[in-house]
Amino acid sequence: MTLTKKLWVGIGMLILFTPLGLFVPKWFGAEGAWGEWGLEEIEKVAGYVPAGMKRLTEIWKAPMPEYALPGQNNGLALQGLGYMVSAILGIALAAGVMYIIAKLLGRKNGAG
Repeated sequence: MTLTKKLWVGIGMLILFTPLGLFVPKWFGAEGAWGEWGLEEIEKVAGYVPAGMKRLTEIWKAPMPEYALPGQNNGLALQGLGYMVSAILGIALAAGVMYIIAKLLGRKNGAG
């Protein structure tokens, strides 16, 4: 198996494991995933919310809030599917940007 195929198999496995961040806290009665806190959780843990964070919260709206698919109800299995779709879209976007940058840099350096 080529290195590229191994890379894609690894990425595919990571996509399949993505919902574990959703399932494991539910299974063990833990709070939400680390680092995915809203302003309320941050204020509860830190005692305050930084002013810059409050300001930026109003500016940026996630394209898939809570990783939910449009019209999706709150079933755990569907939320897991939303996590996987979000991972696939993120990987596709990152790979596309890197491909474009590589093509542009290749032309600039006289290759391709």
